[in-house]
Amino acid sequence: MSRDRKEDFSPAVLDVAQLCVQIDGKQQVNDINLQLRAGEKVCLLGASGSGKSLTAKAIIGTPPAHAELSGSIRVMGQEVLGRHPLMRNADSRVAAIFQDSASALNPLMTMGKQLLLPKRGDDETALDALLQQVGLGHLDDLKSRYPAQLSGGQRQRVCIALALMSRSKVLVADEPTTALDVISQRQVVQVLQQVCASADSPALLFITHDIAVAAQLCDRALVMQQGRVVESASMRQLLAHPQHPYTRQLIAAAQLSTPLASAIAV
Repeated sequence: MSRDRKEDFSPAVLDVAQLCVQIDGKQQVNDINLQLRAGEKVCLLGASGSGKSLTAKAIIGTPPAHAELSGSIRVMGQEVLGRHPLMRNADSRVAAIFQDSASALNPLMTMGKQLLLPKRGDDETALDALLQQVGLGHLDDLKSRYPAQLSGGQRQRVCIALALMSRSKVLVADEPTTALDVISQRQVVQVLQQVCASADSPALLFITHDIAVAAQLCDRALVMQQGRVVESASMRQLLAHPQHPYTRQLIAAAQLSTPLASAIAV
């Protein structure tokens, strides 16, 4: 039996079934089904307005206040649909990395103080090792700075470190590279590759409109259009033999316009 086949039977750390999100009487997300298993890196691909970020927010537990949710979201086997993160127990919380790293950090608090907040008894040596793992050196200088004194890439790597410190089994990254320049984008993707490579790393759900970035990072993809999943396949199969017209459009656009077009060569 192949390794892939064995993985099909491993327990799901995230199991989303028939998820629907309705806002102001309009269905925005329709019957989303997805599973993540330990160590998997899966992306939700789609243009703005496709419903991918609403799906991510429902999984994290922060949908719009007026959104109506139905279906099921299970994290580590526990039903969490409609539960705010603070209402979930530690095992069923989802770590998150967002597009705007500046708003994700407290502008009035030094990085050192912010990094100490989520610690669970780890010593400072372990914290420093984690910061170095995400590519942040000169730690004393970093800890004394405020978010506005860091580059976008540095802030996003701090956010990755904070997400990892939560020790959640599921990590949702919602467009974490979109606001960055190309060099910082590549650095953040490399960091995510590294931190999601170990045996005890969290499963990653990567939300993006950029198929070239997803190709560098993810093993499997779900393509969303108008609130629905229109195609689901391994990343290699998706790039080599896209079935849905919308997927073919995404690939063609990436090949023509993105500086990361070489990433989608199969």
